[in-house]
Amino acid sequence: MTTIRGAFPVLITPMTKEQEIDWAGVRNNVNYFISQGVAGLVINGSTGEFVSLTKEERYQMVDVVMKEVNGRVPVIVGTSAETTKETIEYTKQAEAHGANCALIINPYYSKPKEHEIYFHFKEVSNAVNIPIMLYNNPFTSGVNMSTELMLKIGKDCENVTHIKESSGEIGKARDLARQGKGHFEVFCGSEELVMESYFVGATGWIAVAGNIVPKLITDMFNYFQNGDIDKAWEINDKILPLCSFLEGSGKYVQICKRALDLLGQAGGPARHPRLGLTPEEDQKLKKLLAGLDLAVHA
Repeated sequence: MTTIRGAFPVLITPMTKEQEIDWAGVRNNVNYFISQGVAGLVINGSTGEFVSLTKEERYQMVDVVMKEVNGRVPVIVGTSAETTKETIEYTKQAEAHGANCALIINPYYSKPKEHEIYFHFKEVSNAVNIPIMLYNNPFTSGVNMSTELMLKIGKDCENVTHIKESSGEIGKARDLARQGKGHFEVFCGSEELVMESYFVGATGWIAVAGNIVPKLITDMFNYFQNGDIDKAWEINDKILPLCSFLEGSGKYVQICKRALDLLGQAGGPARHPRLGLTPEEDQKLKKLLAGLDLAVHA
């Protein structure tokens, strides 16, 4: 089984000005990120606008990306849906195409109770043979899973091998990493708490900022792993203003897409009702990119 560890950019879905998926751009970006040395890729996540994509588009994204990657790096596929049945369908499709892991948040509209979330993950885990990364993000799903629930799911569900913790509660990441040892690994999902998460035992980061600074997020993880903590902190301090902008703006999708356009890769617009950056936000992004010594193409 492929080891899922390190900093994984959670990719945007590039689009044309008509808001259709730019499939040539998808392939371009896959190769660009791999060339930057990333540990792996995540597709069909929140940053990839999965809730704005049709079922056919989500399926095609898996097909296109898995073929383009061709085994060069691990690929995590977001397979979340509002019902257990649909989640199983998406997860089976990812598994059939050779995905290395499925990233699954709890159903986000129905705001299920904890016993319903447990049932959901148990059913999905029993129905597939692919590693699953449980995803706790109360800001997106409206539910903040308790540490006890996540530990129970991680210990009872054989295929739940990772937990992406995005509540911003560093104590939760610590308790999961320490009490879940031997059952699952913890990934950071909070852009502003990455080093802190590594210190309490996280073994990876699902990184929105990875769209913009893939090499820096990779170097930061590698420095930390190799015990070069000062260099890891140096990168953390350098990228923190960008991470804070992404976390606090409510426009992380649009920021990443605009940044990729500015950096000469494929971005494009987001699907409506998401609108582009204001002139002020655009200026702030350009200033942040300049501060990171990134060459802007436009």
